[in-house]
Amino acid sequence: AYDRWWEGRKLLGALVNTSRNLALKINTFLPENDTAKRKLFSQLISNYCFSMKNHLRDKKIVSELVLSNELSEKELLSSNHHPNLIAQKIFTQTKRMYDQKNITDNIYLTIDDQVKQYTDIIGGCERIKKTPIPYSYNIFIKKFIFIYTMTLPLGLATTFEYWAIPISLFILYILASLELLAEEIEDPFGEDTNDLPVNDICVTIKKNVEEILN
Repeated sequence: AYDRWWEGRKLLGALVNTSRNLALKINTFLPENDTAKRKLFSQLISNYCFSMKNHLRDKKIVSELVLSNELSEKELLSSNHHPNLIAQKIFTQTKRMYDQKNITDNIYLTIDDQVKQYTDIIGGCERIKKTPIPYSYNIFIKKFIFIYTMTLPLGLATTFEYWAIPISLFILYILASLELLAEEIEDPFGEDTNDLPVNDICVTIKKNVEEILN
């Protein structure tokens, strides 16, 4: 479970780096007076992060996204995978810049590779979310903890006498707490206390991207 949490942390770190790198490259290649295009890319990048967060939580919160002529509420409501829809919008805008000769072949490929990393990141997150810890393994651990702590006083009684009971309860508390913690971080993108701070990361990305492009 901790390995899943740690991999999720690395993927979110990659999301932050990819968003910043994409914003920096677009900021370099776009003319300074093209404020409309800068604003659009800023919105699309931050929208991707928030839509990814909600997608991993099986939610569709349109109010967290910035709507525009390029991304309408109707499109979002009709789409089952918001991150894919927004990534497609970023691809479309990049291709349009290339067709209009605003960027060269090499620059287009550079930005295109950066956008592809978004798909790799969400694919890794979906792999974690959709492949939970095997049910039989989970049940076996619970049975083992129960049987072990129920029989533990028998082994301790000859040495600790009545102290065997509180010692056994303390060991049960430790093992049960570890099991509950493992269940809580099994899906690291949720809203439990020990899950990853996905919302804070999305807010940080939005602020960084707006600062770079606007």
